[in-house]
Amino acid sequence: MKRDLIDDVLFREAQDDDAEAIIALVAAAYAEYPGCILDVDGELPELRAPASSHRALGGNFWVAERREKVVGCIGWNPVEDGTVELLKLYVDPEARGGGLGRRLVGIVCAEARKGGAARVELWTDTRFQSAHRLYELLGFQRDPGTRQLDDLSRSVEYHYVKALRSSDSVAPNL
Repeated sequence: MKRDLIDDVLFREAQDDDAEAIIALVAAAYAEYPGCILDVDGELPELRAPASSHRALGGNFWVAERREKVVGCIGWNPVEDGTVELLKLYVDPEARGGGLGRRLVGIVCAEARKGGAARVELWTDTRFQSAHRLYELLGFQRDPGTRQLDDLSRSVEYHYVKALRSSDSVAPNL
């Protein structure tokens, strides 16, 4: 298992037994937005086995821990030749603002580049405005238009894409 320690945060590959902590993290984020409903079993069953579900698709899932508490997570899966999809970036509200989200995105970009990908894409709910600012700060470009999901939250999502550069082959501060 890969592990890296930065400041007081440990970044490591997720294990399936992290599921409960990851679900709690996602639930806390959803609770911040009116109308966001977390239906793990109906819509996000991969959260029950975050490590093995992503690895089965050729991807990976990471967590960030501070004092043995999961305070962030992120995943990725390949979607087509040369492209990976960034998934499930969530950061505990008390851990935001210190670069944790940036570091997690850096892990995905570094792994994608190392695996030969030329770009990273993601879909993000239109309500998650602070996430949009982070993605744009990190060089992701928003495509025009949206997609609507048939989910309990009635989600409408933006699509973002980032072309990877050779400097993305090393995760920031790792």
